[in-house]
Amino acid sequence: MAGGRRGACALWNRRMGGVRTAPLWRFILPLGLGLPDTAGERELADRRGRHVPAAGAGASPGLHLGDSEPRRELRQQQEPPAALVLETLSGKPTEERKMMPEVPGLKPANPPVLPAPQKADASPAFSKMLPQRPRKHFRRGPPHLQIRAPNTDSKAGTQGDTKERAAAPGDAHQEENTQRTVISWRGAVIEPEQGTGLPLRRAEAPAKPSPLVTRMQKEPALLNERQEGVIEAFRHAWKGYRQFAWGHDELRPVSKSFSEWFGLGLTLIDALDTMWILGLKQEFEEARMWVSQKLNFKKDVDVNLFESTIRILGGLLSTYHLSGDRLFLRKAKDFGNRLMPAFMTPSKIPYSDVNIGTGVAHPPQWTSDSTVSEVTSIQLEFRELSRLTGVKKFQEAAEEVTRHVHHLSGKKDGLVPMFINTHSGAFTHLGVFTLGARADSYYEYLLKQWIQGGKQETQLLEDYLAAIEGIKTHLVRHSEPNKLTFIGELTHDRFSAKMDHLVCFLPGTLALGVHHGLPTDHMELARALMETCYQMNRQMETGLSPEIVHFNLYPPTDNLDVKVKPADRHNLLRPETVESLFYLYRTTGDRKYQDWGWEILQSFNKYTRVPSGGYTSINNVQNPHKPEPRDKMESFFLGETLKYLYLLFSDDQNLLSLDTYVFNTEAHPLPIWALS
Repeated sequence: MAGGRRGACALWNRRMGGVRTAPLWRFILPLGLGLPDTAGERELADRRGRHVPAAGAGASPGLHLGDSEPRRELRQQQEPPAALVLETLSGKPTEERKMMPEVPGLKPANPPVLPAPQKADASPAFSKMLPQRPRKHFRRGPPHLQIRAPNTDSKAGTQGDTKERAAAPGDAHQEENTQRTVISWRGAVIEPEQGTGLPLRRAEAPAKPSPLVTRMQKEPALLNERQEGVIEAFRHAWKGYRQFAWGHDELRPVSKSFSEWFGLGLTLIDALDTMWILGLKQEFEEARMWVSQKLNFKKDVDVNLFESTIRILGGLLSTYHLSGDRLFLRKAKDFGNRLMPAFMTPSKIPYSDVNIGTGVAHPPQWTSDSTVSEVTSIQLEFRELSRLTGVKKFQEAAEEVTRHVHHLSGKKDGLVPMFINTHSGAFTHLGVFTLGARADSYYEYLLKQWIQGGKQETQLLEDYLAAIEGIKTHLVRHSEPNKLTFIGELTHDRFSAKMDHLVCFLPGTLALGVHHGLPTDHMELARALMETCYQMNRQMETGLSPEIVHFNLYPPTDNLDVKVKPADRHNLLRPETVESLFYLYRTTGDRKYQDWGWEILQSFNKYTRVPSGGYTSINNVQNPHKPEPRDKMESFFLGETLKYLYLLFSDDQNLLSLDTYVFNTEAHPLPIWALS
């Protein structure tokens, strides 16, 4: 493991959507910014779903990047053409609702849409989504999980929370390789704020289940061979987690052990809605029992606000909507309350970390800054939590951040810097623009919030459209010799032909926007970038993309468009390419995107599958004979990668329809609000 500034920085950047900020050290060193350099700080930074290797050839198996910054959204002050502004922002009601311990009668999503916060009228829970008949299929029974309407007197959701059988196959006799590292950085003790919130109304439960629930409970599923292949891969991954890491955050499949990040069963929670969608009844019921009996948020542990929001809060909310089980909503509300101290800063820009047991919120020890993508990629989840519970403070806190960033100076044609100060509320490290780590999901959540809210919040749409124009102006280039379209980075007006695999979220986001009525030229860019992301996989000897590539801007001697540095050639089982393949197939119907996804799944099976159970990230995508397993299965492999592959291979447009649901940046579907 590399020491010093660059190694520490690499660790500091973990997910960013699994983000890897390899080049981040280049911007930070000249700025004299102190970086984490103790083993404990590096380990904590390493716990972020996107990793980055240390300097030098290859990367140490445990080295990861600051994962807390996936797709970051961007606020822009330029206004797009008036014709593109679809609707004006609607007013808010004045009726207030007080916080209640439970939500009697509250119902989960009922396709096609849920009501907006202003006027609610939610529909019933719906069961596992099942595809229509593809070309080749096998009959497979639907997941006949018991579904009780939340407005009945069922004890606590579908199964009740009392008298449940023990839930832990191997609970944790494996104390040996726990790798639990919690760093207590200095931070102010902040009492959670009790009261204020948006004047929202809770979603009211309908009288009876939706027709979709009834149909799915009666009809068998028709799955094609590729969907069956995804289910087999999930079961193999789950086998390893269940046997060697049950109730822990992440599986280490090679050593048959586990590692901890938050100590909250991260993989299990991230995978709940995937199991429901895939129809894995037995696995889901066992996991639900663990949530009911073992998941306890009253513990002295620091969590990253962004990562825990998209994975834990998003996963619980999504599972509530899919299953109708109020257990998950109660857990989500409890967890949301414990995250709120992070927002208690002078600027209301949240700290990156919060202790969910003590209420101590703080930035990293080496800086008072938060990452722009982190603070602007929690809104979908907090807004939905307020809509469901009627507690206004969640949405108010998240939307205050959105409004603040919208008005900030320091942008470049809609593009935003990567860092923001929690005290002043201003952007820092100006002049550096990327769609990779620390910025990616900012742009994603601009569009998705606009969709979630029924296309009423024009400020979000304007910022998104301005950002796309800024991307086309400043970051889009074409490689040599094959003219691949790619997204580079800009540092003080100096262009770099570096592209993170994380940027491969963008083709899907562009396609989603076109599906919802945005300019059709966005689809041209989406198709071109999708081809590039596919080539980032196809041109590697293993068929799997490296974490970072550099494109040739001038004709090379080897006739290749892509170059990979030794420190960048690892693969973390990331979802971004298959995520965009899903959106491109849904919006175009072109089956080549399904074929490309199948190729990637086969490569995962060939080079990352561990015989005893689980899949592992690898160090070297360019060496099929020695890919060098890193002994780590990220939670997002089950929460995102396999879920998107399953949906990609389905020909049922109503299976989590893009007109009904919007996926958070961890692939957890949340309902689009219906306006009344």
